[in-house]
Amino acid sequence: MTMSAHDEIRRLTAPDIRARKGGEPLVCLTSYHAHTARILDGYCDVILVGDSLGMVMHGLETTVPVTLDMMILQGLAVMRGSKRALVVVDLPFGSYEASREQAFASAARVMKETGCGAIKLEGGRRMAETIAFLVERGVPVMGHVGLTPQAINAIGSFRAQGRDEGDWAPIEADAHAVADAGAFAVVLEAIAEPLGRRITGNVAIPTIGIGASAACDGQILVLEDMLGLSPRVPKFVKRFGELGPSIERAVKSFAEEVRARSFPGVENVYPMRKKKV
Repeated sequence: MTMSAHDEIRRLTAPDIRARKGGEPLVCLTSYHAHTARILDGYCDVILVGDSLGMVMHGLETTVPVTLDMMILQGLAVMRGSKRALVVVDLPFGSYEASREQAFASAARVMKETGCGAIKLEGGRRMAETIAFLVERGVPVMGHVGLTPQAINAIGSFRAQGRDEGDWAPIEADAHAVADAGAFAVVLEAIAEPLGRRITGNVAIPTIGIGASAACDGQILVLEDMLGLSPRVPKFVKRFGELGPSIERAVKSFAEEVRARSFPGVENVYPMRKKKV
C-alpha cells in the first residue's frame, strides 16, 4: 500500500517558525551528519548546519576557514537524514559580506544544492540591507547577533556581550535591524540574560538563545557540546549526556579484545555452507 500525500510528513518552513513567536519554545540543535539528523528530527523544530563544523568536525581553532563547499556537503547529509525539521545552513565567513549579490549567489547555491529551507548569516545593522535583498528574492534568512564567531579576529575573544548596560543599545539595534529587514528569526548568542529577555520582548520575530535567556522563543546548542563530546565548552552549555567517556570505554574494550584475539568471536564470523548430500 502506498502512502497518500496526506500521510506524508510535511517539513517545517521558515513561516512556520516565524509564526511560533511567543508560543511553545522552539527546539534547535546543530547537526552535520545524516545519522545525527535522523535522531534530532523527531524532537527538533530547527536543525542548524552550523559553521561550527569547522571546529567540531575538523579541529579548526575558529569558524573562519570554513568554506561554502564544506557547508553544502554537510547540508546535503543533514537533509538526507531529516524529514520534518526546518534545516538551516550557515553561510560561512567570506561568502556573503562583500556585496548583496555575493550573498545571494552563495545562498542560492546552498539552497539549490542541498534543498535546505533557509540560510543563516551573522551581523546586525551592517547586514540588514543584504538580508532584505535576500528575502525579497525568495531566500528565508535567520539572523545572528550578539557574539558573532566569524568576527572573532575583530572581537579578540569569545566573550559574552552586553554585560554592561551601556553596551546594550548597539546589540538591541542589531536585533531590530535584522527583524525589520525581514529575517524570520534571530539567534542571540552569548549576551547578558536581562538583555536577551528585553530583546525577546521587543522584537517581532522569534529569538533563538544560545547563552542568552530562558525567556527567548527557542534555544539552540551545538550537539557535540551538549552530548559531552567536546573537551572544552562555554559556560552556557549544559551537558545533557557524557558520550565522550562512553565512546572511549567502547574503543578501549574493542582494542583489548582484538589484541586478545577474543574478537571476532564465533558469532561474528561466517562459517562454510554445509554440503548438500
